[in-house]
Amino acid sequence: MDHQPKFFENLSGTGKAIGVLTSGGDAQGMNAAVRAVVRMGIYVKAKVYFVYEGYQGMVDGGDNIVEVSWESVSSILQVGGTVIGSARCKSFRTREGRLQAAYNLVQRGITNLCVIGGDGSLTGANLFREEWSGLLEELAQKGKIDEEAVKKYAYLNIVGMVGSIDNDFCGTDMTIGTDSALHRIIEVVDAIMTTAQSHQRTFVLEVMGRHCGYLALVSALACGADWVFIPEYPPEEGWEDSMCVKLSENRARKKRLNIIIVAEGAIDCHNKPITSEKVKDLVVQQLGFDTRVTILGHVQRGGTPSAFDRILASRMGVEAVLALLEATPATPACVVSLSGNQAVRLPLMECVQMTQEVQKAMDEGRFVEAVRLRGRSFENNLNTYKLLSHKKPDAELPKTNFNVAVLNVGAPAAGMNAAVRAAVRVGITEGHKMFAVIDGFEGFARGKIKEISWGDVGGWTGQGGSILGTKRTLPAKYLEKIADQMRTNNINALMVIGGFEAYESCLQLQEARSRFEEFCVPICVLPATISNNVPGTDFSIGADTALNAIVETCDRIKQSASGTKRRVFIIETMGGYCGYLANMGALAAGADAAYIFEEQFDIRELQANVEHLTEKMKTSIQRGLVLRNENCNENYTTDFIYQLYSEEGKGVFDCRKNVLGHMQQGGAPSPFDRNFGTKISAKAMQWISKKLKETYRKEEGKVFANTDDSVCLLGMRRRNLVFQPVAELKTETDFVHRIPKEQWWLKLRPLMKILAKYKTSYDVSDSGQLEHVAMHSPKEAETGAI
Repeated sequence: MDHQPKFFENLSGTGKAIGVLTSGGDAQGMNAAVRAVVRMGIYVKAKVYFVYEGYQGMVDGGDNIVEVSWESVSSILQVGGTVIGSARCKSFRTREGRLQAAYNLVQRGITNLCVIGGDGSLTGANLFREEWSGLLEELAQKGKIDEEAVKKYAYLNIVGMVGSIDNDFCGTDMTIGTDSALHRIIEVVDAIMTTAQSHQRTFVLEVMGRHCGYLALVSALACGADWVFIPEYPPEEGWEDSMCVKLSENRARKKRLNIIIVAEGAIDCHNKPITSEKVKDLVVQQLGFDTRVTILGHVQRGGTPSAFDRILASRMGVEAVLALLEATPATPACVVSLSGNQAVRLPLMECVQMTQEVQKAMDEGRFVEAVRLRGRSFENNLNTYKLLSHKKPDAELPKTNFNVAVLNVGAPAAGMNAAVRAAVRVGITEGHKMFAVIDGFEGFARGKIKEISWGDVGGWTGQGGSILGTKRTLPAKYLEKIADQMRTNNINALMVIGGFEAYESCLQLQEARSRFEEFCVPICVLPATISNNVPGTDFSIGADTALNAIVETCDRIKQSASGTKRRVFIIETMGGYCGYLANMGALAAGADAAYIFEEQFDIRELQANVEHLTEKMKTSIQRGLVLRNENCNENYTTDFIYQLYSEEGKGVFDCRKNVLGHMQQGGAPSPFDRNFGTKISAKAMQWISKKLKETYRKEEGKVFANTDDSVCLLGMRRRNLVFQPVAELKTETDFVHRIPKEQWWLKLRPLMKILAKYKTSYDVSDSGQLEHVAMHSPKEAETGAI
């Protein structure tokens, strides 16, 4: 995109007042959004007000609407729920109530509202906006305000952010709180699995989602549940028998436990509720299995927000302020939301109408339509779940006579096993014979390769590390032996899951095609590394888990200093030369600085950072956090930075340092990594099948693929999943430092600086255009989204 960067310096908020409120059910991450709105608002010189207790506070006025300062939102980033309170408000539903609310806002000169809530809260805000001029007229007639005020405050601008754990709002891929709710559910499922395993039990888990099955569906996908009930996709007639058959088949395959997930709003095809108790009774009566019910309830709303939700909410909060600054009387109320990895603005009422359409379709029994209206991400989840959870009888499976091998390369990353599981199961469904290679290319050369079945990968989604074993060795020194193994086992395609080494390996295999015909087969790379340093993709499997580990540790470290004197922590993260973990960790943990290789810094900048922190510490702020990527600079080491800060901060703060090390690589995969790994792997397998059909030479009876587009990397780029020939990615790669030449997240760096009170310039070229809610065709669900 060759546009002139547009910076927001020319957008001034002087003379503007912004009110921020949270309304409806609470969700983790709301505080991060509130913090971002306040700090960005103050940064552009607007006045910012808290409206406590949602719309109720707006109607009651008085102490419920308070101007806030920078420090007011210090230390709330890691707190769940909402610190400004939320309440259901009957009086705001009446015109009288809204009249009072308008009066309270005009008294303080607030004509910009940022509302964080669900579709009910946002619809209410839109109605308020439409009535605004009428309400002011009425207040003037009653003599409560003068004509001057009517003119001065003639328009109300509204920007919404969707805070809801259910992810039930159309137009956005993820609402604030959804990812954290999935974290809570998956923590519980992982814990239940160990006890169920011990006793050979069946567990029925009820999760939230009265009208939307997103949480149930994604958690079923992330833990490999045996069966899932959601409102949008009721089971067919006679589901009772087919479910029991499926459960007993699984037991017969030596599976010691069954997990069934029920959304609280689950229904059958006659719109009758399916409750967790009903499912339990059915299993007990028909199969006699030892069955327990666990209702998760409000646990899902609680706890600290995940790294994803903090970053999402911070991005949305800043975007919301920009939208308010740019709003004119003619712009409709909008919602800032996420599409793929892109912040977008959408007309609020279009989203609300579409959300209501889903409910209508469900009420009228048009379930296929309901799933389509939910959006491409939901539809993709459902299709992937259906593909992976039910194995067709062998007689019904196609037979392609193709052999496909899967291997892990590089360092372990959480989510690799979920990707292997999906590849194996989709491969088997497509009719291929699947082979697992143990210990990467080194194992391949030694012939450590075996056929792997559907049941072999059961329970793999929740396992951290790499079950197949992984090595950093590149294939170059074993080419002949690997070619031999490919010939001996008649391998017709390869799926390579791993980090930068996986990408380099496939380049080497492609270059060796002229010497070894065995490598003339379809090859697909799936990016899996905590460093997120693979070219051709915005995200890698494993990076989200590592980010959560960093953020959780930073929270603990910050808390360790509470009540003591002022303290600054210097924390070193992994990532090789790639600053993704340090930068995003800093954004999610509310750090003051992040030193990375991609943005060179010198002693003057270090000095400025120290002075900045010293100034901050003279206010009510007690703790500082500085992140440093392990390879950001060979001379400014973690020790050097620690000593510099210690010396310069004498008398104001003291310092501690922490090197996080390999804890960033371990742990159970986060819901995002399980889901991402599963979905991209299923998609890659379908691509391999397509390529096998295209490159099969009937007359010779073999596969022959030697074009560039038969060795691809599947990555997420902005809004879509794309297959890119590895040969074409060479120009985008810095091979010396093993990073892509351009990285999308560098655009978020100024965001971290603004939220840490630095003056900086922020390119907002990507934002600002109001889009429309697009209805997608069923075809699109297969191609693009994640």
